[in-house]
Amino acid sequence: MGTQLPPGYKPSESEPFMNEMQREYFRRKLLNWKDEILRESRETIQNLQSETVPHADLADRASTEAERQLELRTRDRQRKLIAKIDAALRRIEDGTYGFCEDTGEPISLKRLDARPIATLSIEAQERHERREKVYRDD
Repeated sequence: MGTQLPPGYKPSESEPFMNEMQREYFRRKLLNWKDEILRESRETIQNLQSETVPHADLADRASTEAERQLELRTRDRQRKLIAKIDAALRRIEDGTYGFCEDTGEPISLKRLDARPIATLSIEAQERHERREKVYRDD
């Protein structure tokens, strides 16, 4: 299916950027992350379905409802994260993965390893956040 990776492989600056092994490494990392999110989501759904016993105590009912709302907000964030993971997987397929959307320059391997859905280099991300802060402060 994909490229075979040596056991314990980690992308390195000493090899060509976004070579076949690096693309496969990040593809697997993204797919594993997505699988983990989906598994957690299924567990949440099962928990929400199994916790249908009404609470007689108003405080217990409020607490349970607050927990459910928090869980649903978390799942919504994770749904959006899955969309970003899918977009990153598409970028791997079309050859644009690992390159900054603003500058076209390579995104550092350390950044991609820490945040595999990154679309901006650290410098471009910082510029973006500074501009966002300036407009937010106005």
